[in-house]
Amino acid sequence: MIYEKIISRRTIRKYKPKPVSKEILIKCVDAARLSPSGANLQPLKYIIVNDEQLLKDVFSATRWAGYLPEYGPSEEEMPRAYIAILLDKTIRQTPGHDVGIAAMSISMVAYDEGLGSCILGAIDRTRLREILKVPEHLDISLLVALGYPAESPVIDEARKGDIKYWLDEEGILHVPKRPLEEVLRWNTYE
Repeated sequence: MIYEKIISRRTIRKYKPKPVSKEILIKCVDAARLSPSGANLQPLKYIIVNDEQLLKDVFSATRWAGYLPEYGPSEEEMPRAYIAILLDKTIRQTPGHDVGIAAMSISMVAYDEGLGSCILGAIDRTRLREILKVPEHLDISLLVALGYPAESPVIDEARKGDIKYWLDEEGILHVPKRPLEEVLRWNTYE
């Protein structure tokens, strides 16, 4: 069942104008908090954003769909919550793999609760630091956008190595993935 959820979860960039409950958001952060951490240092902190004005401010500091700049969400389709993942540099100077593990944990719990998510690294960290009042000893590693999906992206197989996502005539986002036989080797690479 976990495998099916992982392979069916897609990145969502457009959301319905429906708020996300505090209980679900807390559950997402708790899953990230309890996820594996290198040397069990647990250097990550989290900010949940669900205030209507702050959502708009944070939204203005994000960039969406690099291959399709025109595809990003409108203000009506913006996320209804964000979870900022912060690295506490007094505990560890680099996040290692912790930040990716935490982001995936948040995304999978959100998906299990009927939400869509987008893990954002294309963010204006300077502006976000101001908007969210993040102290200097914390780095903004990633931002996870959350909300109820207003789109249904589909997977395609990458053709001739082309992994750029694209829109069809109906406006459905297609996301090419490299075939398993291209990325998997047994025992050695040769």
